[in-house]
Amino acid sequence: MQTRRSLLTGASGLAVSLAVMSASPAEAKRSQRKKAVVSPAQQAVAPSGPPAITPIGPFATSAQYAFIMDYNTGAVLMDKLADQPMHPSSLTKIMTCYIVFAMLRTGRIKLDQMLPVSENAWRMQGSKMFVPLNGQVSVQDLIQGVIIQSGNDACIVLAEGIAGSEQQFVAIMNDWAPKLGLKHTHFMNCTGWPDDNHLMSAHDIALIAYHLIHDYPEYYHFFSEKEFTFNHITQGNRNVLVDKGLADGLKTGHTAAGGYGLCASSERNGRRVIMVVNGMSSMNERAHESERLLQWAFNQFENVKLFNKGEVIETAPVWMGTSPTVPLVAGEDLVMTLPVGWRNKMQVALDYNAPIAAPITKGQPVQASLSIQNGGQAIQVPVVAGESVPKSGMISRTFKNIGYHFGRKI
Repeated sequence: MQTRRSLLTGASGLAVSLAVMSASPAEAKRSQRKKAVVSPAQQAVAPSGPPAITPIGPFATSAQYAFIMDYNTGAVLMDKLADQPMHPSSLTKIMTCYIVFAMLRTGRIKLDQMLPVSENAWRMQGSKMFVPLNGQVSVQDLIQGVIIQSGNDACIVLAEGIAGSEQQFVAIMNDWAPKLGLKHTHFMNCTGWPDDNHLMSAHDIALIAYHLIHDYPEYYHFFSEKEFTFNHITQGNRNVLVDKGLADGLKTGHTAAGGYGLCASSERNGRRVIMVVNGMSSMNERAHESERLLQWAFNQFENVKLFNKGEVIETAPVWMGTSPTVPLVAGEDLVMTLPVGWRNKMQVALDYNAPIAAPITKGQPVQASLSIQNGGQAIQVPVVAGESVPKSGMISRTFKNIGYHFGRKI
């Protein structure tokens, strides 16, 4: 029998929910600050194409492609043609860095290892680190050259040093793509150099950024460095959000075919957001619009903890057990990303099959899902039995069976 239990409705519901549903004075002040007038740099520029899709309705942006997600919960905050393949330009280098970090983790290469500079790498055009012909450069310098200076030449040195050639390195990139959940990506090079068949989606770029931050946190700090000097040439980080202290990574990109793009991540008050925008017409537009969208993501949404790990969510009926009920508890902390203010009026219901047949073991998973009526979300949540309930004896089961069938006839 499918059972739906309403858990939270506005300010009512479980006693433990009241703390979740009621904002503290400090939170109220933060909400008031969020309504402050934005600066000119945060004002919207002319929208491009259809509006983006968000949980709070359509949103106009000048970015041709946009995708914003909450790192902690995976919630999608904005989607504008996010699964459409596009020309990623130097945003490709996030994947190049992911592969390099994987090789560092496994010991295949080391930060202080020197790699040779081929003529192929030295002649590479576009943004450059200015590696010396026939010289050697450390892996760490090359990583900084890729991330901060967006050096195409540095990418080639790393690719050739790791895989023997850029083509073989690109094969590794394409092999890793489906493992990271990328569905609209095909690499032709490791730099983002223009190629009609070199394509990624904004969603895929955000996923790479997520995995890079999650899988290799020990190397993520390279993305927050504001400048790097190599060969007596100092270049600043091209990510204006990093330069202004609004983000701690990741990368910019630009080609004639792809326009101006940016992938950025920022953490504020324990909440991290990942944003990808692409297809804008100028550096100025990219800077202003990316700042506006990042501020919007933090101002309009918040992460709300509904239940703590081990907290009783519901008391469910038991069939043929020594106890008539069993507590269902959260298998992990349950946090959801919601529009600001929604927690005061949202309705949460738990769906599960009842009664639960004995025997039941403490920690046993229970199939359940949470539905958020104010927003239409339905999510799978790890719910487990909070106690063990042995199967009742044969005589007890017989009487319960008789009572059950007799009750049905009545």
